[in-house]
Amino acid sequence: MGMKRDKKLLITLIPFSVLALLLLFSLTKINHPKTSQTLQNHIHVHQHLQIAHSTCQDTLYPELCVSTLATFPDLRQRTLPEIISGLVNSTVFEARDSIKNCTGIRKKFQNADLLDRRALDDCLELLDDTVAQLRTAISDLSSNNSAFQHYMDLQTLFSGAMTNQYTCLDGFAFSEKQFIRKFIEGRLQHISHHVSNSLAMLKKLKNKKKEEEEASFGTTVKKGEGFPTWLKKKDRALLQTPVNQIKFNLTVAKDGSGNFTTINDALRVAPNSSTTRFVIYIKAGAYYEYIELERRKTMIMFVGDGIGKTLIKGNRSVVDGWTTFRSSTVAVVGDGFMARGITFENYAGPSKHQAVALRSGADLSVFYLCSFVAYQDTLYVHSLRQFYRDCDVYGTVDFIFGNAAVVFQNCSLFARRPNPNQQNIFTAQGREDPNQNTGISILNCKVAAAADLLPVLSSFRNYLGRPWKEYSRTVYLLSNIESLIHPAGWLPWSGDFALSTLYYGEYRNRGPGSNTSARVNWPGYRVITNTTEASQFTVGNFIQGNSWIPATGVPFYPNLTPS
Repeated sequence: MGMKRDKKLLITLIPFSVLALLLLFSLTKINHPKTSQTLQNHIHVHQHLQIAHSTCQDTLYPELCVSTLATFPDLRQRTLPEIISGLVNSTVFEARDSIKNCTGIRKKFQNADLLDRRALDDCLELLDDTVAQLRTAISDLSSNNSAFQHYMDLQTLFSGAMTNQYTCLDGFAFSEKQFIRKFIEGRLQHISHHVSNSLAMLKKLKNKKKEEEEASFGTTVKKGEGFPTWLKKKDRALLQTPVNQIKFNLTVAKDGSGNFTTINDALRVAPNSSTTRFVIYIKAGAYYEYIELERRKTMIMFVGDGIGKTLIKGNRSVVDGWTTFRSSTVAVVGDGFMARGITFENYAGPSKHQAVALRSGADLSVFYLCSFVAYQDTLYVHSLRQFYRDCDVYGTVDFIFGNAAVVFQNCSLFARRPNPNQQNIFTAQGREDPNQNTGISILNCKVAAAADLLPVLSSFRNYLGRPWKEYSRTVYLLSNIESLIHPAGWLPWSGDFALSTLYYGEYRNRGPGSNTSARVNWPGYRVITNTTEASQFTVGNFIQGNSWIPATGVPFYPNLTPS
């Protein structure tokens, strides 16, 4: 009796799934081929799900991840790069479906508000960019070794693809009815969640390699050379040679002394998908044009006669029915874009709210000896990797914003006189996901008041930044912060939104505004005291500048200091 009760008790303690497998196994002893096959199928499904759950560990959307990987028939045979590639490929199909969806909605609601139609146009462009970025990622994931070599590129591509979807939805922020957004946001969030999961899985790939191998991304800059290797020697010369000694492919001049009188006419004949530098010289003068340098226009360089001499000017704003994304005077998306000696301006004024001077979504883009002049939302560092050296930025509210991985080195940031009811905020960084490699790094820059603000400085508060998105990340390193900055330093966006998830840091800054004794006490804010932590945000580490900036000729230093 006791023996039988113990066996019964043992059976009740065995999980049902395991018990079922044991029973099926015992039945195979009686030679039932169908039952044996069923057992094998059960084991296969169990292993399949185990792999999916293991691979999806640490993703932010594990249920979506597991349900997607469970549909891959050969999951057990796939390497991690192949699994990520499969997930990305599925996401490409979903992005294409979203393009069809947006196109259909655009046709159906032809009489919708102008802002809604423009926001849909933004979405179509951004979804197209997402498809292109994800296709490039699939190519980079083609083999295990290739995937590791392209780890930083993959992180950048995924970060940019995620940003695109959120930018699309942001375009409807000022829509009165919001009904069009409801037709598209579910699909877009689904795409973003897939890309987020791909980003999280990518970290597993990184962790499989030795740390010393990671250092092989990009070539180290030799001491005294002053340039990162992603800049070719010819490009370095372009940025340092006097303008009158540079050989240009095309010249734009308002007085008719060049090949064209407008920049847009020159861009139309510039080559597509170029792998070599194509230089357009823009002679001194004010060019009232709206420039959209498309993704296919790669390796383009604008050379002007200097700040305040060559100016590209416009006045689009959200008040006049443009989305923030489309309000830019100049927008560049083609990879490898460079500009030297140009002023980019949006003169809409402080009352017109968001009005962008320049938007960059160009990977490995460089701006040298340029100025960016507007009020709210002056410089839209939208996505991917960007570098600004010896540049001036003027604005009022959130005047450097976006979700690129960007470093400002040796630049001057000037707060202007805003409207009476406004306050100045230098940055509004838009990182949406903790695994994105994005953020704003301000290194050895000047933070100051512009000439029009100085006489009324006591009438306005000025802050280093505020969190536009949940994982906002901004650092000020070794910079000269003048007295205009409020003692708290940073401003909340709304209530306690993002205060525990943001990353805001200050490291060894100088000047009267750099005193951190009365700074905010948010969980995400820190006074950085560790050189190793600060070094994460240098040109060499944060944007892998050693591997691409040297070819442009822009002077830079890869570490915290020039020496």
